[in-house]
Order: sequence, then structure tokens, then C-alpha cells
Amino acid sequence: MSAAPKTDATRTGQVQSLNRALSILNTVAESNSGLKLTEISKTLGLAPSTTHRLLTTLQEERYVQYDRDSSRWQIGIQAFVTGNGFLISRDLVTVARPHMRRLMEESGETVNLAISEGDDVIYMAQIESREMMRVYSKPGNRVPLHCSGVGKAILMMASDEEIARRALENGLNQLTDKTISSVEALTKELNESRKRGFAIDDEEHAVGLRCVASVIFDEYAEPFAAVSISGPAARVQPERLMELGEQVKAVSRQITAALGGKIPATA
Repeated sequence: MSAAPKTDATRTGQVQSLNRALSILNTVAESNSGLKLTEISKTLGLAPSTTHRLLTTLQEERYVQYDRDSSRWQIGIQAFVTGNGFLISRDLVTVARPHMRRLMEESGETVNLAISEGDDVIYMAQIESREMMRVYSKPGNRVPLHCSGVGKAILMMASDEEIARRALENGLNQLTDKTISSVEALTKELNESRKRGFAIDDEEHAVGLRCVASVIFDEYAEPFAAVSISGPAARVQPERLMELGEQVKAVSRQITAALGGKIPATA
């Protein structure tokens, strides 16, 4: 039997519950020593039963925690993890931007910054080329790992087994005639990219666009972001790719160092 469709009233109730849960989270976060259930309930004008139900849900996701000794609710570890993700992204852009601008001036092409997000990468910032014909990638846009320069730069640090697993789970959607569409070919390409220290997107994500990208590492020597140089294929000719790749690799290492990251011995 299929589930009954959600009514407007159901959706409204869900939104109301979400708003109340976020209000509880914000209220608890503002208290240094935590709050008792009755204090939270009174502050927000909610019934104690409603407050307790929402606190329990937040506790299950580790956004809040209950201290039995003091009978107080306190902020949980997941709230820190979520907030830290924002801080990393903000600091990344702030630290990377001067390096990106210098790289744009040296290469003459558009420079992009992207961060890993699940099985995609998300563009965080861009310094546009001064050329009339240039590439534009809106911050917030998602691109696949397997066929974008920034995605391949992050994926190249994975093991062959991990590459195969991701490829099989997510598929290798062919966006252009040049998109790599087999696990074997992708693994071979990424192994070569790892040896070079940078990845190449040769019109694999979009026709008429070439890109070189290299990975940025965090403090645990894990890949979490990438910087790239991209431009129209008419200007970024194949013979330029090695030169541009060395430039972007050098800058990715500079950004890694500026962030306090560690470059693994295998990179």
C-alpha cells in the first residue's frame, strides 16, 4: 500500500517543528552552562512535552546533549562539526583568494576554487580572466568528480578500490564525447594525474573548455578542496597544459601550507 500524500497541514506542521527545533538549538547554544527543560520551554513559550520531544530528536543527531548530573541540556558535538564546516569554507576562500589572483595574473586564465561535498564538488570562489572570452562558474554550482578538473584533482588521491566504488555507485555520466566512461580508463587517468600532481579536464565536462586542477589538503593530509585554471580550448591548447598544471600545483601547495594543511608523502 502506498503512503498517503502529505497535505498542506502536514507540511506546515513539519516546518513548524523544524523552526521550533532550530529555536531550541539556538537558545541552548547561547547558554554557557546549559539550560533546564523548564527554562527552555518558558523562554520559547513551548509546552514542556513539545520541548522534550524536540530536544530528544536533536540529541539523537548529537546537536544537543543532556547532562544528568545538572539536569541541563547543552550544545552537542554535531553543532560544532556543522559550524566548523562553515568556518573551514570561509577561511579557505579568505586564505586562497590572494593566491588565486596571483595565479590568474600569471596564467592569464580564470582560476576557480572548489570544495569536496559528498560525490560532487562545489565551486566556492572564482577569479575571472581579463580576457574577453573567459570561463564563468557561479559559486555554489556543483560538478561531478569524474569529469571536472577540480573533481578529478580530489578523486586522484583515492585508492583504485575507492575510485571503482564511487564510479559504480554514482555512474560515469557522459557529458561530452570526451568524458571518461569506464572505470578502468578513469583509474588509469587518475593514477597518471597523481604522478603529475595535477588533473586535466580536456573538454570532458563541457565542450570547448579545458582545465587543470590540483588538490588542497587539510591538517590530516586529506584532500578536501581543489584549485583550478580553466579557459576556452582555443586558448588553452594541449601544449600549455603541462605548464599550467605546474603553476596550479605550486599554488595548491601554497594554499595548503597557508591553511596549516599537510601534504602526504604520496602527493
